[in-house]
Amino acid sequence: MPLDPRLGRLFDLTGRVALVTGGNSGLGKGIAWALCAAGAKAVLVARRETELRAAVEEFARDGLQAAALACDLNDRKALAQACAKAPEFFGAPDILVNAAGINPRKAFTETADADWDATVELNLTVPFLLTRALAPAMRERGWGRIVNIASLQSVRAFPNSAPYGATKGGIVQLTRAIAEAWSRHGVTCNAIAPGLFRTPLTAALYADPKVAQAMAQRTMVGRNGEVPDVHGMAVFLASDASAFVTGQTLFLDGGFTAG
Repeated sequence: MPLDPRLGRLFDLTGRVALVTGGNSGLGKGIAWALCAAGAKAVLVARRETELRAAVEEFARDGLQAAALACDLNDRKALAQACAKAPEFFGAPDILVNAAGINPRKAFTETADADWDATVELNLTVPFLLTRALAPAMRERGWGRIVNIASLQSVRAFPNSAPYGATKGGIVQLTRAIAEAWSRHGVTCNAIAPGLFRTPLTAALYADPKVAQAMAQRTMVGRNGEVPDVHGMAVFLASDASAFVTGQTLFLDGGFTAG
């Protein structure tokens, strides 16, 4: 029996507009692709314009609509300008995905002030600023979805990642705070906490097969994540299917944190 259309409509994003930071690569790009495949149009925001345009062209080959908006998100003036420009593509965003992030991967004692500041700004402050800028219009329309990216490091400490882990712990609480402030207006906020996924951000770990394999063995399914694993959860959290889910951090880690 085919899927009942009444159920399918819960996951249908036709007519929705998503703004996805870090949409040029990795999980951000994977999430943006999934939202577009579910019917949305996406504005991909990141610093590297060449990669952004390549992603837009890739989406177009799949029959999906996306636009590139180059922006140094750590530049607050540029960030404000990007928020003002984003609606020019497809209309005001009603889905915000905060996927952009960095991890300097330095020992605690070798982490410079600049490393800390840049990581906190992009990983934690930018999601706050974007939500503050875009959520009011979502409230006016009575519908919005905000999806943050947390991490295993939201709850576990890993070597050479103090700034990253601190920001990802903060994302869990920021997710709750956004949910408390906006959910009563139809704007929900949840976070996805991935395990180890093969992305440009984790290239340093995958460079050592023993490290990658050790992480895989700590999961319950016996492998690390691949980008398609995020598609279903992203569509769920961005759609009407998750209307009664807010303030939550959902771990997408193959059972890593359940063991």
